[in-house]
Amino acid sequence: MSGQIVEALCSVVRTKEQIMLEEPMSGHTTFRIGGPAKLFITPMDSRELARVLDLCQSSGISWTILGNGSNLLVSDSGFDGAVIQIGKGFDAVSIEGCQVCAGAGALLAQAARGACDMGLTGLEFATGIPGTMGGAVVMNAGAYGSEMKDVLRSVQVLTGDGREIEVPAGELELGYRTSSILKNGWIVLGVRLLLQKGDRGAIDERVKELTAARKAKQPLGYPSAGSTFKRPEGCFAGKLIQDAGLKGFRVGGAQVSEKHSGFVINRGGATASDVMELCRQVSERVKAQFGVELELEVKTLGEFP
Repeated sequence: MSGQIVEALCSVVRTKEQIMLEEPMSGHTTFRIGGPAKLFITPMDSRELARVLDLCQSSGISWTILGNGSNLLVSDSGFDGAVIQIGKGFDAVSIEGCQVCAGAGALLAQAARGACDMGLTGLEFATGIPGTMGGAVVMNAGAYGSEMKDVLRSVQVLTGDGREIEVPAGELELGYRTSSILKNGWIVLGVRLLLQKGDRGAIDERVKELTAARKAKQPLGYPSAGSTFKRPEGCFAGKLIQDAGLKGFRVGGAQVSEKHSGFVINRGGATASDVMELCRQVSERVKAQFGVELELEVKTLGEFP
């Protein structure tokens, strides 16, 4: 990465500390895995973001957007481009009446708990999801029978040509772990949710119930990226993996969780190659036994063998 490009990037953000070189991605993913990003950039507002993107594009630098890194596996060799994190500066949350307005970098779980504390119902399912609001909308995050599309009203995005527009939820093609946001080349800046007034006691009980269920069923004590595989039509990935006799199956430091077979965990010292090889073998065994193709839900970044 030339000094001229780095100098140009530093000129469009507030402080030079917002531009980091060879930043280990293991510190920015919930898997705690990943080699260095050539550039790691943290814009503080949409204006800085647009200018950073312009510079990357005009300089031929590959780039990707990062939230909390909760659904991401970065290769051991890292990423030979710019990782642009939407976090601080995009993390404001305001609640007025039944409406929640949140920046794309706001943590979904914290915003959900804030809404619940205000006696608003509809986001209880999200109190244990570790991603950001932006990532939650892009992937239509969901749990326990509820999804973001149930409460989302609109999204503020930065378009590929640098415009900031508000898009109604009905135009986002929200489906199971998908939306049209990436296809359209948009970057989420903020979201508007519409919840309902509820009984505070009932809301608290529901949150406690879901928290207890997560603790009982999910391997929260180990780094992971959440559910590793998408749910196949008509069945559950975790059940198929367990029935294939793969609960606890291990490759290097990566393991199919003994608590929930739908999760691949970092038992300690796992590499991205360990995770990918484990997933390959799991998929192969499930396909051989049940004829079902498992599709990764976790996103990957960088080069993999």
